[in-house]
Amino acid sequence: MNYLAHIYLSGNEQGVIIGNFIADGIKGKKYLKFPPSIQKGILLHRFIDSYTDAHPTFKQSTKRLHENYGHYSGVIVDILYDHFLAKNWNEFSDIPLEKYTTNFYDLLYDNYQILPTRIQKMMPYMIADNWLLSYATIKGIGRILYQMNKRTRNLSKMNFAILELETYYPEFETEFRSFFNEIQQQCKQKLATL
Repeated sequence: MNYLAHIYLSGNEQGVIIGNFIADGIKGKKYLKFPPSIQKGILLHRFIDSYTDAHPTFKQSTKRLHENYGHYSGVIVDILYDHFLAKNWNEFSDIPLEKYTTNFYDLLYDNYQILPTRIQKMMPYMIADNWLLSYATIKGIGRILYQMNKRTRNLSKMNFAILELETYYPEFETEFRSFFNEIQQQCKQKLATL
């Protein structure tokens, strides 16, 4: 799961949303220096990542990409699944995606001081290009994959994964739907225990 799914699966508690969003940069027990609701979000993020990586449906999606992209396949599927969430957003939320993303960016601004430096530096680019909203189109996903490939110094060739998305679009969407139904339930249960 990529940014949009992590944010969505956090529910409505602002601290949980922030924690889930920043979690990749918080290693080991460093999460304990944050307020409890942000800690909860970081722990939820870790749960989502481990659940996703071990899930047979997610593995099925990555298998389709593995020959061309190796260990980057999981990252690509995370992004593709965010595409299907954004594209079908009105099935998952009563708040339009454009408003949802604006609300999220406002939340980041309101909590800027608590964000790790890496997120503070990334935030202007994310907001200017409206990454979360751009996930809804194939063109937007193409831009994201292009940027991700640049971050790997063109080693990943992720920018070409748009071809697999277009070729296997129905298969990826079916797998996303099956998986996302399950992870929503799992996250609700996990949040109740954190």
